[in-house]
Amino acid sequence: MITLPADLARTLADALGDGWRTDANERLTYGYDNSRRQAMPDAVALPASREQVVALVRACRAHRVPVIARGRGTNTTGASVPTSGGVVVSFERMNRILAIRPGDRCAVVEPGVLNGDLQRALKPHGLFWPPDPTSADFSTIGGNLACNAGGPRAVKYGASRDNVLALSAVTGTGELIHCGSATTKGATGYDLQRLLVGSEGTLALIVEATLKLTPLPAARRALRALYRDVDAAASAVARLMAQPVTPSMLEFMDDHAVRLARAQMRASSGGTDIPEHAGALLMIEADGDAHMLPHALEALSAAARGDGCLDVEPAADEVARERLWAARKALSPALRNLAPGKINEDVVVPVSRIPELVAGVQSLSREAGLPIVCFGHAGNGNLHVNLMYDPADPAQDERAHAAMAHVFALTLSLGGTLSGEHGIGLAKRDFMPQAVDPPTLAMMRAVKAAFDPDGILNPGKLLPP
Repeated sequence: MITLPADLARTLADALGDGWRTDANERLTYGYDNSRRQAMPDAVALPASREQVVALVRACRAHRVPVIARGRGTNTTGASVPTSGGVVVSFERMNRILAIRPGDRCAVVEPGVLNGDLQRALKPHGLFWPPDPTSADFSTIGGNLACNAGGPRAVKYGASRDNVLALSAVTGTGELIHCGSATTKGATGYDLQRLLVGSEGTLALIVEATLKLTPLPAARRALRALYRDVDAAASAVARLMAQPVTPSMLEFMDDHAVRLARAQMRASSGGTDIPEHAGALLMIEADGDAHMLPHALEALSAAARGDGCLDVEPAADEVARERLWAARKALSPALRNLAPGKINEDVVVPVSRIPELVAGVQSLSREAGLPIVCFGHAGNGNLHVNLMYDPADPAQDERAHAAMAHVFALTLSLGGTLSGEHGIGLAKRDFMPQAVDPPTLAMMRAVKAAFDPDGILNPGKLLPP
């Protein structure tokens, strides 16, 4: 924690009015995120315009005061925790949808717009923005862009980086820059908007985004495939992604996740149709023209069948489909029933290596004597590895963190990467030298220095010391 210079505090109080907060209770509210890490900022800024963001960054740069961008704090990596003190910049007041342009299939928004609010505004136009993280109803577009959020639809439609056309952002020097254009093609210089997506607020503060929209599919149908064990399900994922029909969603649940989903369905509806002998599950969805869907489902169903497959059946109707996906979305909170603490990481491997990843994680679970629950976006090779333990037990705490380090090493040995959509933040920062070679890390540091020469933007995150 630093102490803000009095003249800086006065300057920002004058510039932001009631958007400048220094009360201890207010500061505490903005000092944590969903990683359960916490630190106390010196002040909180709630700008209402890009001009206020420019003034804020320039003033903080003059005094070398850290600036930490924040959406709604739903990230799980500690990326928005102000570990070096400074000023947390919350974009909750910059929450306007500036334009929806159906003819150009784009929307222009401020960073504080909630993903769910944008989807509801787009629906009457027959459009949607593809990124759909579990936190969509209460995570911001700015936060989604900061960590390149994806979700189940990314297997067909891509993650945030694939669905942004242009950005306006304020660099660490207080300069307002404009990257990209509201066109789906462009070859005018460097692709800076894609560079900023996933940079976790370490290069610039996004103040406006032009997003690429997609027409809502006319129809969608879901399949549920049950398997004897996780090996059979993981092998089926590779078969599904090797055939021509791309599913719009392909979600995997291991045996722990299946048991939790079964319990959730019983609690919510008083019953379940997931048989007790199912050791793993795939949820598969196809979308598109109604007359083409039967052919797509036939192809997906054929690929899903194979050694160890117990059953493949379609959701009878939209209610059944929604019930199936509700059980999947309830998994993260349901994990707290297994243990008081969890380490939740979202590693990614090539789809063909999923069987090896799942087998390796199961082996690590046995060695550590701790449950590890795997589920997630199998069509991208992106699995959420949830290691459950009791943080109050020193022996469990040590085994849990050692096991997760082995999960990262396993992932990298399979040609994978540390994160698919959660980002690096603090949680995986110290593993970056294992994932990125020294010349590439040096180039990342050079890029950081170009955007933020004084290192005031979200210091200590993403890049290791």
